[in-house]
Amino acid sequence: MDLLQNWPAPTSPKPIVLIGAGGITRDAHLPAYGKAGLSVAAVTDLDASRAESLARDFAIPATFPTARAAAEAHGTGAVYDIAVPPAAITAILPDLPDGAAVLIQKPMGPDLATARHIRRICRDKHLKSAVNFQLRFSPMMMAARQMIADGRLGRMLEVEVHLNIFTPWTLFPFLIPMERVEIAVHSIHYLDTIRALVGTPKGVFARTMADPRVPDFAQTRTTVILDYDEPLRALMSINHNHRGGRKFQSAWFRLEGTEGAIMVKLGVCFDYPNGEADELWFCPSGGDWQQIPLSGSWFIDSFMGPMRNLQRFDAGEDDRLFSGTEDAFHTMALVEACFTAAKAPSIPLEAG
Repeated sequence: MDLLQNWPAPTSPKPIVLIGAGGITRDAHLPAYGKAGLSVAAVTDLDASRAESLARDFAIPATFPTARAAAEAHGTGAVYDIAVPPAAITAILPDLPDGAAVLIQKPMGPDLATARHIRRICRDKHLKSAVNFQLRFSPMMMAARQMIADGRLGRMLEVEVHLNIFTPWTLFPFLIPMERVEIAVHSIHYLDTIRALVGTPKGVFARTMADPRVPDFAQTRTTVILDYDEPLRALMSINHNHRGGRKFQSAWFRLEGTEGAIMVKLGVCFDYPNGEADELWFCPSGGDWQQIPLSGSWFIDSFMGPMRNLQRFDAGEDDRLFSGTEDAFHTMALVEACFTAAKAPSIPLEAG
């Protein structure tokens, strides 16, 4: 199949200024930008030693003490890649040049109120702003989205995300004090990608909860039903705490329509952080399953896409931002609806 799996490269990309030198920058952003042939001109971090270490390891020419100093040095001649904790985003955006191109690490703030504030700042400063919801840019999801758009599945009937895996939560101690965990930092990827594949639902039913085997974390298990017009049924069943070994672990998207079905394996979820290969399978109605070769993986190849799209939009080569802040706000609204729905009472059984 002739399927677009990678976002096209910009013709004349601008240099990138990194704001934040944490693990996601080191492990994903910089390797992906190197693979994409995108240059990084500078880095800044509240921890100067961390910025200097990153600059040394990745041959980044300059470090700056603050985002404002980096912005004053580069103006709109650079693209700003903000990779900081969600609560820090609103303090950084006002220091960037009006009209600049900005990529914001997901989520778009810790809650919907902050997302609304971020959107307002971006509008007021006329920023060309996008959020790094990178799963929708992964080779497997870009191919699946094109197959749906081309009608290979017919009319969509089913979207199911099923995870039954073991995630080593001890790797993420910074999540312990958070009141919102599983949906906010993990399943947000799946909710955003579902929106990219089949649109935004009308509403949600949800439950998200802890597991006594990992008592320090607010939630590590989630069930969500997304309410679309019939005949589309969409749901997520997420369990990060399966202790039965690899044999019956699962991390898949199942997409079915009147004319065919797709299965997408989320390889990074298995044996995290080592991962396995992503997979994409297609079965036409009445036919046989066929595996579609992939040009890359969610980690790290998908991280090229949001930056490429932003660079191309900034240069006038793309007519829209695929994960712009205006669209990303609706993913944040969906996340907020899930947490609200999780507190709603169920329908009690009649007594007699």
